Amino acid sequence: MNKTLVVDIGGTRVKLMLEGAEQQMFDSGARMEPNEFVARLRENSGGWKFDNISIGFPSPVRGGKIVKDPKHLGKGWVGFDFGKSLGKPVQVINDAAMQALGSYHGSRMLFLGLGTGLGSAL
Repeated sequence: MNKTLVVDIGGTRVKLMLEGAEQQMFDSGARMEPNEFVARLRENSGGWKFDNISIGFPSPVRGGKIVKDPKHLGKGWVGFDFGKSLGKPVQVINDAAMQALGSYHGSRMLFLGLGTGLGSAL
């Protein structure tokens, strides 16, 4: 069975979760660029065994690609190849959409995410 590392990139901190492991966090902020994110992710997930990565990102995402650098992080996210940098299959989705999917239990739903920024999903 495949194990997925779930990553929530926020404007203040990054959260990492893997089934059977204790959640890890590290600070993000206006200076964090993709290469620093990759280095910090490796540091904080050391020893964890996983097959793929799912990333919730605080900016518009289309077809698994980031289309705009977020205001609360550094530059260079648009076009960044997470899979190549991390050496694993990576799926990127908008962070509010990821949280909504994780909360969904059927029927209709409106999700509002309030954090460093504001996000929503239907």
